[in-house]
Amino acid sequence: MAMSASEIEKLIREAFPDAAVTITDLAGDNDHYAAMVTTSAFKGKTRVQQHQMVYDALKGRMGGVLHALSLQTAVKD
Repeated sequence: MAMSASEIEKLIREAFPDAAVTITDLAGDNDHYAAMVTTSAFKGKTRVQQHQMVYDALKGRMGGVLHALSLQTAVKD
């Protein structure tokens, strides 16, 4: 079963309430997304740590319900 963009955004916002989140469905199949996440929670974290934090927010759905996510992260000032 595929995952909707709104579900992805909801999980990310639950983990990072101040986040600016943009989700794009890359293939129109609810299976391949791009996400841009900007939050102050990333301050002092490496890019790898930032991505791990987002994957943790998705609660194990990455690679299963959510097949592919191209991820960009940034620190919110």
